[in-house]
Amino acid sequence: MSDVAVSAQSYLDALDPVLTRVAAQADGPVQEAAELIARSVLADGVLQTFGSGHSEALAMELAGRAGGLVPSNRISLRDVVVHGGESPEVLGRGILERDPGIAARLYELAAPRPADVFVIASSSGVNGSVVEMARIVKEHGHSLIAVTSLQHTRGVESRHPSGQKLVDLADVVLDNEAPYGDAVLDLPGGGAVCAVSSITAALLAQMVTAEVVRRLLDAGAEPPVYLSANIPEGDAHNHALEERYAGRIRRTA
Repeated sequence: MSDVAVSAQSYLDALDPVLTRVAAQADGPVQEAAELIARSVLADGVLQTFGSGHSEALAMELAGRAGGLVPSNRISLRDVVVHGGESPEVLGRGILERDPGIAARLYELAAPRPADVFVIASSSGVNGSVVEMARIVKEHGHSLIAVTSLQHTRGVESRHPSGQKLVDLADVVLDNEAPYGDAVLDLPGGGAVCAVSSITAALLAQMVTAEVVRRLLDAGAEPPVYLSANIPEGDAHNHALEERYAGRIRRTA
């Protein structure tokens, strides 16, 4: 039987050292990622984000939220239905994230420009759609930032025909510090409960955003940042900024 009790406090205790390790990246890869994104924004680029499964939460953390960058676009597997005309049935098969063939269509639908920078999130970093998207991104000359679990990705084989993983293709790697399998509290009968990757990825996203905005301010640029749509002046502020990137950023649910 595990000697770790399953409780809110035990989760907080387990999370504390993980957050400390994530915070330690503030002076290294966080700075490198922020530099790539700031250069892109200053060159009229858009931050393109992609993640499947729960890693889509990281894409949402960076694209289209209050306090975040307006020049940001979330690429999602459902884009092939919402924007690409595919039947909704393709989403019900549950294996689309493992299909390398979907990546080219998603990239085409996003229609990125040369100055755009990509953030791709995947804790395992081995599924076909993620690895193929990374390959396409690099083939088109974009900078690529990966958010992944180094411990997990080192413990599994790639599901992409090339044998490559997300970390093999990235210019900058941000480690979400999640353990193999993500969950941190062991269960008496085996297995574990309470994942950490969504929390740590969100922390990394906000650290990077802060450093991007600092660089824009240092460059004398007004950061194109969202206000909450739930304050009186939010909509007018946001719509005015979104007009600068009309046709390049999507705001779908």
